[in-house]
Amino acid sequence: MNHTPRIIQTNGINLEVVVEGQGPLCILVHGWPELWLSWRHQIAPLVEAGYRVAVPNVRGYGGSDAPEAVDAYRMEEMAADVVGLMDALGEDQAILIGHDWGAPIVWSTALLHPERVRAVVGMSVPHMGRGGPMPPTQFFKALHPERFFYILHFQTPALPEAEFERDVKDALTKIYFMNSADATSETRRQMRQRRTGYLDGMEAPETLPGWLNEDELNAYATAFARSGFRGGLNRYRCMDRDWHDLESFATARIAQPALFIAGEHDSVLRYAPGMNLLEMMDAFYDDLRAKVIIPGAGHWVQQEQPEPVNKAVLDFLGSLQAESDSA
Repeated sequence: MNHTPRIIQTNGINLEVVVEGQGPLCILVHGWPELWLSWRHQIAPLVEAGYRVAVPNVRGYGGSDAPEAVDAYRMEEMAADVVGLMDALGEDQAILIGHDWGAPIVWSTALLHPERVRAVVGMSVPHMGRGGPMPPTQFFKALHPERFFYILHFQTPALPEAEFERDVKDALTKIYFMNSADATSETRRQMRQRRTGYLDGMEAPETLPGWLNEDELNAYATAFARSGFRGGLNRYRCMDRDWHDLESFATARIAQPALFIAGEHDSVLRYAPGMNLLEMMDAFYDDLRAKVIIPGAGHWVQQEQPEPVNKAVLDFLGSLQAESDSA
Protein backbone atom coordinates (compact mmCIF):
# COMPACT_ATOMS: atom_id res chain seq x y z
CA MET A 1 0.00 0.00 0.00
CA ASN A 2 1.40 3.38 -1.00
CA HIS A 3 0.74 5.85 1.81
CA THR A 4 0.62 9.39 0.41
CA PRO A 5 0.14 12.29 2.84
CA ARG A 6 -2.10 15.23 2.02
CA ILE A 7 -2.42 18.64 3.62
CA ILE A 8 -5.30 19.20 6.04
CA GLN A 9 -6.04 22.49 7.79
CA THR A 10 -6.63 22.14 11.51
CA ASN A 11 -6.51 24.52 14.46
CA GLY A 12 -5.14 27.32 12.27
CA ILE A 13 -2.24 25.35 10.81
CA ASN A 14 -1.57 22.88 7.98
CA LEU A 15 -0.78 19.30 8.87
CA GLU A 16 0.58 16.65 6.52
CA VAL A 17 -1.67 13.63 7.06
CA VAL A 18 -2.04 10.12 5.65
CA VAL A 19 -5.77 9.28 5.50
CA GLU A 20 -6.95 5.85 4.41
CA GLY A 21 -9.83 3.44 4.89
CA GLN A 22 -13.48 3.62 5.85
CA GLY A 23 -15.20 3.16 9.20
CA PRO A 24 -14.66 4.50 12.73
CA LEU A 25 -11.83 7.00 12.82
CA CYS A 26 -8.48 6.15 14.44
CA ILE A 27 -5.90 8.94 14.75
CA LEU A 28 -2.30 7.79 15.23
CA VAL A 29 0.06 10.33 16.81
CA HIS A 30 3.84 9.87 16.65
CA GLY A 31 6.56 10.99 19.03
CA TRP A 32 10.11 12.38 18.90
CA PRO A 33 12.04 12.21 16.63
CA GLU A 34 9.57 10.45 14.36
CA LEU A 35 7.03 10.95 11.59
CA TRP A 36 3.77 9.42 10.37
CA LEU A 37 6.14 6.80 8.93
CA SER A 38 6.55 5.39 12.42
CA TRP A 39 3.05 3.90 12.05
CA ARG A 40 3.78 2.25 8.68
CA HIS A 41 3.11 -1.24 10.09
CA GLN A 42 -0.21 -0.27 11.68
CA ILE A 43 -2.00 1.53 8.85
CA ALA A 44 -2.89 -1.44 6.63
CA PRO A 45 -4.00 -3.76 9.47
CA LEU A 46 -6.31 -1.08 10.85
CA VAL A 47 -7.77 -0.33 7.41
CA GLU A 48 -8.27 -4.04 6.76
CA ALA A 49 -10.04 -4.36 10.12
CA GLY A 50 -12.59 -1.74 9.04
CA TYR A 51 -11.24 1.52 10.38
CA ARG A 52 -10.57 4.89 8.85
CA VAL A 53 -7.02 5.88 9.75
CA ALA A 54 -5.56 9.40 9.97
CA VAL A 55 -1.83 9.60 10.63
CA PRO A 56 -0.44 13.15 10.85
CA ASN A 57 3.02 14.54 10.95
CA VAL A 58 2.63 16.46 14.20
CA ARG A 59 3.17 20.23 14.02
CA GLY A 60 6.87 20.89 13.70
CA TYR A 61 7.58 17.70 11.75
CA GLY A 62 7.92 16.77 8.10
CA GLY A 63 5.75 18.84 5.77
CA SER A 64 3.45 20.08 8.54
CA ASP A 65 3.61 23.70 9.66
CA ALA A 66 6.30 24.46 12.24
CA PRO A 67 5.46 27.66 14.14
CA GLU A 68 8.50 29.43 15.52
CA ALA A 69 7.18 30.31 18.98
CA VAL A 70 7.80 27.83 21.77
CA ASP A 71 4.29 28.45 23.14
CA ALA A 72 2.83 27.15 19.89
CA TYR A 73 3.74 23.64 21.09
CA ARG A 74 1.83 23.76 24.39
CA MET A 75 -0.19 20.63 25.11
CA GLU A 76 -3.47 22.51 24.73
CA GLU A 77 -2.47 23.36 21.16
CA MET A 78 -1.40 19.80 20.40
CA ALA A 79 -4.75 18.48 21.62
CA ALA A 80 -6.56 21.13 19.61
CA ASP A 81 -4.73 19.91 16.49
CA VAL A 82 -6.11 16.42 17.07
CA VAL A 83 -9.67 17.68 17.59
CA GLY A 84 -9.33 19.95 14.56
CA LEU A 85 -8.32 16.94 12.50
CA MET A 86 -11.55 15.20 13.54
CA ASP A 87 -13.49 18.31 12.49
CA ALA A 88 -11.73 18.48 9.14
CA LEU A 89 -12.57 14.83 8.48
CA GLY A 90 -16.21 15.32 9.50
CA GLU A 91 -16.04 13.09 12.56
CA ASP A 92 -17.54 13.73 15.99
CA GLN A 93 -15.34 11.19 17.74
CA ALA A 94 -12.17 9.21 17.22
CA ILE A 95 -10.12 6.48 18.82
CA LEU A 96 -6.71 7.94 19.61
CA ILE A 97 -3.43 6.01 19.52
CA GLY A 98 -0.15 7.66 20.48
CA HIS A 99 3.48 6.73 21.02
CA ASP A 100 6.23 8.58 22.92
CA TRP A 101 5.14 12.27 22.93
CA GLY A 102 2.10 11.10 20.99
CA ALA A 103 0.96 9.27 24.13
CA PRO A 104 0.74 12.39 26.35
CA ILE A 105 -0.93 14.15 23.43
CA VAL A 106 -3.68 11.54 23.17
CA TRP A 107 -4.04 11.19 26.96
CA SER A 108 -4.38 14.98 27.23
CA THR A 109 -6.87 15.16 24.37
CA ALA A 110 -8.99 12.58 26.18
CA LEU A 111 -8.96 14.81 29.27
CA LEU A 112 -9.40 18.18 27.57
CA HIS A 113 -12.02 17.04 25.03
CA PRO A 114 -13.62 13.94 26.59
CA GLU A 115 -16.71 14.00 24.39
CA ARG A 116 -14.55 13.72 21.27
CA VAL A 117 -12.54 10.65 22.32
CA ARG A 118 -14.13 7.19 22.12
CA ALA A 119 -11.10 5.34 23.50
CA VAL A 120 -7.37 5.84 23.83
CA VAL A 121 -4.20 3.77 23.40
CA GLY A 122 -0.89 5.06 24.73
CA MET A 123 2.49 3.49 24.01
CA SER A 124 5.67 3.94 26.02
CA VAL A 125 4.52 6.90 28.17
CA PRO A 126 1.74 6.24 30.71
CA HIS A 127 -0.66 8.91 31.89
CA MET A 128 0.48 10.05 35.33
CA GLY A 129 -1.77 13.01 35.98
CA ARG A 130 0.08 16.29 36.25
CA GLY A 131 3.32 14.38 36.57
CA GLY A 132 4.54 15.53 39.98
CA PRO A 133 4.29 18.09 42.80
CA MET A 134 6.54 20.64 41.07
CA PRO A 135 7.22 21.80 37.50
CA PRO A 136 8.87 19.00 35.52
CA THR A 137 12.26 20.65 35.08
CA GLN A 138 12.54 21.12 38.86
CA PHE A 139 11.48 17.51 39.38
CA PHE A 140 14.06 16.21 36.91
CA LYS A 141 16.83 18.31 38.48
CA ALA A 142 15.98 16.80 41.87
CA LEU A 143 15.75 13.31 40.38
CA HIS A 144 19.05 13.51 38.47
CA PRO A 145 21.18 16.01 40.43
CA GLU A 146 24.55 14.67 39.28
CA ARG A 147 23.71 13.06 35.96
CA PHE A 148 23.02 14.25 32.42
CA PHE A 149 19.29 14.13 31.70
CA TYR A 150 18.15 14.67 28.14
CA ILE A 151 14.95 16.61 28.91
CA LEU A 152 16.95 19.22 30.82
CA HIS A 153 19.49 19.31 27.99
CA PHE A 154 16.67 19.99 25.54
CA GLN A 155 15.51 23.11 27.44
CA THR A 156 18.34 25.24 26.00
CA PRO A 157 17.29 26.62 22.60
CA ALA A 158 19.60 26.00 19.64
CA LEU A 159 22.09 23.76 21.49
CA PRO A 160 20.46 20.37 20.82
CA GLU A 161 19.29 21.53 17.39
CA ALA A 162 22.89 22.17 16.40
CA GLU A 163 23.94 18.82 17.83
CA PHE A 164 21.38 16.86 15.79
CA GLU A 165 21.52 18.93 12.61
CA ARG A 166 25.29 18.64 12.26
CA ASP A 167 24.75 15.19 10.67
CA VAL A 168 21.04 14.38 10.63
CA LYS A 169 21.28 10.82 9.37
CA ASP A 170 24.02 9.89 11.80
CA ALA A 171 22.10 11.44 14.71
CA LEU A 172 18.89 9.60 13.87
CA THR A 173 20.71 6.32 13.35
CA LYS A 174 22.22 6.57 16.83
CA ILE A 175 18.97 7.70 18.47
CA TYR A 176 16.93 4.91 16.93
CA PHE A 177 19.52 2.21 17.61
CA MET A 178 20.47 3.20 21.16
CA ASN A 179 16.83 3.39 22.28
CA SER A 180 15.88 0.08 20.72
CA ALA A 181 16.16 -3.44 22.10
CA ASP A 182 19.12 -3.98 19.75
CA ALA A 183 21.48 -1.93 21.89
CA THR A 184 22.92 -3.94 24.75
CA SER A 185 22.55 -2.82 28.34
CA GLU A 186 26.34 -2.52 28.58
CA THR A 187 26.38 -0.17 25.57
CA ARG A 188 23.72 1.99 27.21
CA ARG A 189 25.59 2.00 30.52
CA GLN A 190 28.79 3.20 28.89
CA MET A 191 26.88 5.88 27.01
CA ARG A 192 25.34 7.23 30.24
CA GLN A 193 28.77 7.51 31.83
CA ARG A 194 30.14 9.63 29.00
CA ARG A 195 27.29 12.03 28.29
CA THR A 196 27.49 15.79 28.26
CA GLY A 197 25.39 16.08 25.07
CA TYR A 198 22.60 13.83 23.91
CA LEU A 199 24.69 11.97 21.34
CA ASP A 200 27.84 11.64 23.48
CA GLY A 201 28.81 8.02 23.86
CA MET A 202 26.16 6.82 21.45
CA GLU A 203 27.15 4.24 18.88
CA ALA A 204 25.82 3.63 15.38
CA PRO A 205 25.33 -0.05 14.52
CA GLU A 206 27.52 -1.68 11.89
CA THR A 207 24.31 -2.73 10.14
CA LEU A 208 20.83 -1.36 10.67
CA PRO A 209 18.54 -3.38 12.93
CA GLY A 210 16.02 -5.59 11.16
CA TRP A 211 13.08 -3.29 11.94
CA LEU A 212 14.60 -0.28 10.11
CA ASN A 213 15.83 -0.45 6.53
CA GLU A 214 17.92 2.03 4.58
CA ASP A 215 14.99 3.49 2.64
CA GLU A 216 13.05 4.14 5.85
CA LEU A 217 16.06 5.72 7.55
CA ASN A 218 16.65 7.92 4.50
CA ALA A 219 13.00 9.03 4.57
CA TYR A 220 13.37 10.11 8.20
CA ALA A 221 16.70 11.82 7.53
CA THR A 222 15.40 13.69 4.47
CA ALA A 223 12.40 14.98 6.39
CA PHE A 224 14.44 16.18 9.38
CA ALA A 225 17.11 17.71 7.16
CA ARG A 226 14.33 19.81 5.64
CA SER A 227 12.35 20.67 8.78
CA GLY A 228 15.11 20.78 11.37
CA PHE A 229 14.54 19.67 14.96
CA ARG A 230 13.29 22.88 16.57
CA GLY A 231 9.58 22.07 16.38
CA GLY A 232 9.89 18.69 18.05
CA LEU A 233 12.24 20.01 20.72
CA ASN A 234 9.87 22.88 21.51
CA ARG A 235 7.43 20.29 22.84
CA TYR A 236 9.94 19.51 25.60
CA ARG A 237 10.33 23.23 26.25
CA CYS A 238 6.63 23.51 27.02
CA MET A 239 6.58 20.96 29.83
CA ASP A 240 6.67 23.55 32.63
CA ARG A 241 4.08 25.66 30.82
CA ASP A 242 1.82 22.62 30.57
CA TRP A 243 2.24 21.92 34.28
CA HIS A 244 0.77 25.35 35.00
CA ASP A 245 -1.79 25.33 32.16
CA LEU A 246 -3.25 21.98 33.17
CA GLU A 247 -3.37 22.57 36.92
CA SER A 248 -7.04 21.56 37.06
CA PHE A 249 -6.05 18.12 35.74
CA ALA A 250 -3.44 17.49 38.44
CA THR A 251 -5.01 14.20 39.54
CA ALA A 252 -7.33 13.69 36.59
CA ARG A 253 -8.18 10.15 35.55
CA ILE A 254 -8.68 8.93 32.00
CA ALA A 255 -12.36 7.99 31.87
CA GLN A 256 -12.44 6.41 28.41
CA PRO A 257 -11.55 2.77 27.75
CA ALA A 258 -7.76 2.70 27.65
CA LEU A 259 -4.88 0.44 26.69
CA PHE A 260 -1.19 0.83 27.50
CA ILE A 261 1.60 -0.81 25.49
CA ALA A 262 5.36 -0.67 26.00
CA GLY A 263 8.48 -2.60 25.09
CA GLU A 264 10.10 -4.60 27.87
CA HIS A 265 13.39 -2.76 27.26
CA ASP A 266 11.89 0.74 27.08
CA SER A 267 14.01 3.03 29.24
CA VAL A 268 11.08 5.44 29.68
CA LEU A 269 9.58 3.03 32.19
CA ARG A 270 12.77 3.29 34.28
CA TYR A 271 13.58 6.98 33.97
CA ALA A 272 12.68 7.60 37.63
CA PRO A 273 14.81 5.40 39.93
CA GLY A 274 12.76 3.78 42.69
CA MET A 275 9.43 4.50 40.99
CA ASN A 276 7.40 1.70 39.41
CA LEU A 277 5.42 3.56 36.76
CA LEU A 278 3.54 0.42 35.70
CA GLU A 279 2.08 0.15 39.20
CA MET A 280 1.64 3.87 39.82
CA MET A 281 -0.27 4.47 36.59
CA ASP A 282 -3.28 2.47 37.78
CA ALA A 283 -4.40 5.40 39.93
CA PHE A 284 -4.95 7.58 36.86
CA TYR A 285 -7.43 5.50 34.85
CA ASP A 286 -11.08 4.52 35.31
CA ASP A 287 -11.08 1.83 32.62
CA LEU A 288 -7.57 0.65 31.86
CA ARG A 289 -8.26 -2.60 30.03
CA ALA A 290 -4.70 -3.91 29.88
CA LYS A 291 -1.02 -3.10 30.25
CA VAL A 292 0.77 -5.00 27.50
CA ILE A 293 4.54 -5.33 27.74
CA ILE A 294 6.01 -6.53 24.45
CA PRO A 295 8.98 -8.91 24.74
CA GLY A 296 12.01 -8.12 22.59
CA ALA A 297 11.05 -4.48 22.06
CA GLY A 298 12.65 -1.25 23.14
CA HIS A 299 11.28 2.26 22.89
CA TRP A 300 10.16 2.10 19.24
CA VAL A 301 7.73 -0.67 20.12
CA GLN A 302 5.30 -0.45 17.18
CA GLN A 303 8.20 -0.47 14.73
CA GLU A 304 10.37 -3.06 16.48
CA GLN A 305 7.60 -5.58 17.16
CA PRO A 306 4.62 -4.64 14.98
CA GLU A 307 2.79 -7.97 15.03
CA PRO A 308 2.18 -8.23 18.80
CA VAL A 309 1.46 -4.51 18.96
CA ASN A 310 -1.11 -4.80 16.19
CA LYS A 311 -2.72 -7.79 17.88
CA ALA A 312 -3.04 -5.94 21.17
CA VAL A 313 -4.52 -2.87 19.47
CA LEU A 314 -6.95 -4.85 17.30
CA ASP A 315 -8.07 -6.99 20.25
CA PHE A 316 -8.77 -3.81 22.21
CA LEU A 317 -10.66 -2.23 19.31
CA GLY A 318 -12.57 -5.46 18.76
CA SER A 319 -13.74 -5.44 22.37
CA LEU A 320 -15.01 -1.88 21.93
CA GLN A 321 -16.91 -2.89 18.79
CA ALA A 322 -18.42 -5.90 20.57
CA GLU A 323 -19.65 -3.63 23.38
CA SER A 324 -21.20 -1.26 20.84
CA ASP A 325 -22.90 -4.11 19.00
CA SER A 326 -24.41 -5.48 22.21
CA ALA A 327 -25.55 -2.10 23.55
